[in-house]
Amino acid sequence: MANLNILLVGVGGQGTILASKILTHAALAQGYTVKMSEIHGMAQRGGSVVTQVRLGEEVYSPVIDEGEADIIIAFEQLEAYRSAHFLREGGVLIANTQKISPLPVLIGAATYPDTILANLKDKVKRFVEIDGLKLAAAAGNAKSTNVVLMGVLARFMDFPQEVWQDALKARIPEKLLALNQKAFAFGYDYPGVAALLETVAGKE
Repeated sequence: MANLNILLVGVGGQGTILASKILTHAALAQGYTVKMSEIHGMAQRGGSVVTQVRLGEEVYSPVIDEGEADIIIAFEQLEAYRSAHFLREGGVLIANTQKISPLPVLIGAATYPDTILANLKDKVKRFVEIDGLKLAAAAGNAKSTNVVLMGVLARFMDFPQEVWQDALKARIPEKLLALNQKAFAFGYDYPGVAALLETVAGKE
């Protein structure tokens, strides 16, 4: 098993921790050793939330250093920008288009940058831009944006579909399971992912 380093970054309330637990459940079911760490920056007040997940045959530390993340899932644009330097060369950046203004922007002391995703797209070759909030709403609940992004992540990992479905069942309340399964499917079938995978396959 090759080690895999996955960084999940977002803002308090976006469900990054739940997403990391879904990922961890799936990885453990596949026989991986998994280490996970969480960093909360005043998460209850809209601060940054960073989860580091490392999996492999033997993993001793949950810490992902700069330039070592194989995949980054950014739940919010500014968090994508803040974490981009952790991505390794050839890594995958999955960026949700949602904007959540930090306190300096809310009080008028700063402005939210308009060109974050465009700049990242110029620098990152394997880049997926997705309006996860819109797809989650279409699935029935805007709060399932995190599960949409897990669906996107699944396309870049060699786990059987049933493993992901079992992870959803283990982590999502039964009354919300069906709509979250739909949200996951919307992310998994997102055309932008298929186009990127075809492009990469064509270069190999």
